[in-house]
Amino acid sequence: MKKKNVIIIGAAGRDFHNFNTYYRDNELYNVVAFTAAQIPDIDNRQYPAELAGKLYPQGIPIYSQDKLPELIKELNVDECVFAYSDVSYNAVMAISAIVNAAGADFTLLGPKSTSIKSTKPVISVCAVRTGSGKSQTSRKIIELLMAKGLKVVAVRHPMPYGDLVAQRVQRFATVEDLKKHRCTIEEMEEYEPHVVRGNVIYAGIDYEEILRAAEKDPNGCDVIIWDGGNNDFSFYDADLAITIVDPHRPGHELSYYPGEVSLRMADVAVINKVDSATQEGIATVEKNIKKVNPGAKIIKADSTISVDNPEIIKGKRVLVVEDGPTLTHGEMKLGAGTVAAQRYGAKELVDPRPYTVGKLKETFNIYPNIGILLPAMGYGEAQLKDLEATINNTDCDAVIIGTPIDLNRIININKPSTRVHYDLNEIGDPNLNEIIEDFIKEHKL
Repeated sequence: MKKKNVIIIGAAGRDFHNFNTYYRDNELYNVVAFTAAQIPDIDNRQYPAELAGKLYPQGIPIYSQDKLPELIKELNVDECVFAYSDVSYNAVMAISAIVNAAGADFTLLGPKSTSIKSTKPVISVCAVRTGSGKSQTSRKIIELLMAKGLKVVAVRHPMPYGDLVAQRVQRFATVEDLKKHRCTIEEMEEYEPHVVRGNVIYAGIDYEEILRAAEKDPNGCDVIIWDGGNNDFSFYDADLAITIVDPHRPGHELSYYPGEVSLRMADVAVINKVDSATQEGIATVEKNIKKVNPGAKIIKADSTISVDNPEIIKGKRVLVVEDGPTLTHGEMKLGAGTVAAQRYGAKELVDPRPYTVGKLKETFNIYPNIGILLPAMGYGEAQLKDLEATINNTDCDAVIIGTPIDLNRIININKPSTRVHYDLNEIGDPNLNEIIEDFIKEHKL
């Protein structure tokens, strides 16, 4: 039988996982290329031979997604597999049209083909959009489990933007490990909150190897937490699936891929940010949860914010720095920093766009609807320097840092700044403590 030539359309995450689990040792297919999107500077690389397996001794080239129609023709491609997340249905089908018009089939792989079974109980935390509140939900679940004396190991959705061979299996147990693995801001924002709370987190490229290492972690492991990225579904079979829904973007839970997949698979749906959303938005997402997943338990929660130095905000002209991916492909118009500016009496939100430099100027060109917030982009050293320069160039009285890490630790800010913290607080019943107690009993932990 003739092998099918395949391109995997991705963004340095789900694409590599789909290859590793479904295509790497599959004699029926020949993966001729990956294409890359969403993340800057991840094309023109190579998926290395050390990770690609015996069928790919030369590795696999990675091209820009812009070249997809030409690649399909030049490489005689039979099938293109879409493998990245937080994309509108219109955008997914537009890519499908490009693929079909070039003569190839368009494929979406599901959990049966790509998920891995653990020897430990697994709780997955996913979301319908980037920026819905997965991280604070994961933290709350881990704190509840640890309070009951259980050893928790988190595994984070991949963000492999550096040396792919070196990132095959990464373990983070201390803040120093973030520097050791040369983490970007986006990685630090996800890993640091875990290690400062005393639990270990794994990430990397090969999620079969990562899972086996996590199960045998030297600190012990009773439960695996899948800490999802974007709005992707879990790489691991979940014994308890929790999905976060965002009433600030009502309707998106049924119009973005693969967020609706996560919602339909959920045992528990958490409607977050109830304290800052409209009643109409809350009602819409609750109705949609019941429509597509009537068996899911629904938890409502506030995303409670606190500020280190509120006096820095009151009456001041402030620059608000928010989580980068949440503003870019997450399309959010506000975050924790914006809420803090409103609640603590900022005089004005200063527009950073006249002061942007380098890669950040490019980011605003690619995502023109970001508005007057500054995304904390830091996929590499160049972006970090551009972020620092943009903040320091901006004519403002103070800076509100709405990111999950303290930017002062990695860049030098030349004006007063304050961090915003946010936590998940459930309203009424059911709540996560009840859900976790049932989970512990069911699995005899």
